Amino acid sequence: MEYRMNHRVRYSEVCADHFVSIAQIINYFQDCSTFQSEDIGYGISVQEKKEKAWLLVSWQVIVDRFPAFGETLSIGTWAYDWKKIYGYRNFDIKDQDGVRIAYASSTWIYTDTRTMLPARPTTDEIAAYGTEPRIDMDYAPRKIRLPKEYEERNPFPIIKAHIDTNHHVNNAQYIGLAEEFLPSGYRIHQVRAEYKHAAVLHDMIYPRVSSDTDRQVIQLCDQEGTPYVVVEFKEREQEQIL
Repeated sequence: MEYRMNHRVRYSEVCADHFVSIAQIINYFQDCSTFQSEDIGYGISVQEKKEKAWLLVSWQVIVDRFPAFGETLSIGTWAYDWKKIYGYRNFDIKDQDGVRIAYASSTWIYTDTRTMLPARPTTDEIAAYGTEPRIDMDYAPRKIRLPKEYEERNPFPIIKAHIDTNHHVNNAQYIGLAEEFLPSGYRIHQVRAEYKHAAVLHDMIYPRVSSDTDRQVIQLCDQEGTPYVVVEFKEREQEQIL
C-alpha cells in the first residue's frame, strides 16, 4: 500500500542556499518508510524483539528540484516487488501543487541481526506492506561500475553523530559524507549508492574520488581499501537547469 506523510521544510533542514541537501531528501524517504513500518505494526521496537531488520542495499534517487525552506511537501513510499529475502521500494516527494519533484528506487534485504545473515520475511509482513505499481523511471543496475583511476583523500573517523539505532553508520550519513568531495557548484540530479558493509563508531574512512565525463564516483573505504559504500553522482544537464 502507498503511505504518505506531509511535511514542512524546517530551517534546521536547509543548507546555506536555503535548499535541502541530497542527504536530507534521503532522510525524508527513510523517515517515511520508517513511519509506515511503525503504523502497520512492524516498527523498530517490534523488529528489535524479533532480532530482524530491513537493511538497505542500494539507492537510486533522482531530483528534478530541491525543496526550499518553508515548502509544504507530501512524501510517499510503497513496496513494488518482493523476491525471497529482498524488498523493493519506490519513494517520491510532491510539492504543494502535487508536482513530483524527486523520486527514488531502493533495494532492501531482510536480515537476522543476531547473525547478520539474510532471512525471509513472513507472508504476514509482506501482506501488511502490500505491493503497488512501480514508478515509470529508467531503473539503473544495483551495482555501480567502478572507475579504474581514483584520487585518495585524507581519512577521517566515524563519530557518534553518524550512528543510528542499528549501531552503524546510517545510510543517509554516507551520502552526506560523500557529497563533501564533489566539486564546488556541482548540481546533483541523480545519486546512486551501493552499500557493501557497515562502518561503526571509531572506524576510519579512506575516501577514493573519481571524476568521469558524466559522473563523480566516491568510494568510502576501510583501511584495506574495501568500500563500505560506493556513491555515484550525476549532474543536472544544462538544458534541465534553464
